[in-house]
Amino acid sequence: MERDAAVATALIAAARELSLRLSRLSFGPPVSHVYDPLGYAWSGYECYLRRYAASARRILFLGMNPGPFGMVQTGVPFGEVAAVRDWLGISVPVAKPVRENPWRPIEGFACARSEVSGRRLWGLFRERFGSPEAFFAEHFVANYCPLAFFDRGRNLTPDKLPAAETAPLHAACDDHLRLLVSILQPAWVIGIGAFAEQRAAAALAGMPVRSGRILHPSPASPAANRGWATAATRQMQALGAWS
Repeated sequence: MERDAAVATALIAAARELSLRLSRLSFGPPVSHVYDPLGYAWSGYECYLRRYAASARRILFLGMNPGPFGMVQTGVPFGEVAAVRDWLGISVPVAKPVRENPWRPIEGFACARSEVSGRRLWGLFRERFGSPEAFFAEHFVANYCPLAFFDRGRNLTPDKLPAAETAPLHAACDDHLRLLVSILQPAWVIGIGAFAEQRAAAALAGMPVRSGRILHPSPASPAANRGWATAATRQMQALGAWS
């Protein structure tokens, strides 16, 4: 239990430092608004870490950044409201960012929109492992970048930002990912989609960890809409990360 508490405490400190570091960055057009759930939705993320971050984890799943109806609302990576509330057992008050996007308001756990990527991801883990405790015994889920970017109502992923803005963003997120891996000591870092895999490979070069990728569960992907859970399971088995 002491080791578990120490790991959660270290991850909490790392997340706070990342949020502080990113708060010093600025983003120009077409970005109209930037959300940092590690600030206004900190209660959800802290609860997630304290409840489910333990000692060593064999597999770290790494996403790109928060979705507008997932972590942006709940503070939990891929945090589709129903999955976080009903399966992970987390339901906490979520504050408002200082500068709220009127095209993407923060409703917290009252958000009625479903984050499809999160519903698919946590749905697979629920189907395969049954309980959160069984899943988190060997796995953890995090995002490479905790920021969400918007052009009014349009979601902008980090790979769409200008190079001058992504360089300091990547530097901060790379440092945090290396710290995350040093704390959790996973044997595998599995990118959820190509971007996360590429950033993990760049950030973790030379570290004793294996990497791989599964298909991103986004509904924007035709392949993901043709049986994402089956495809992702087969990819994990082909890597040798799952039996």
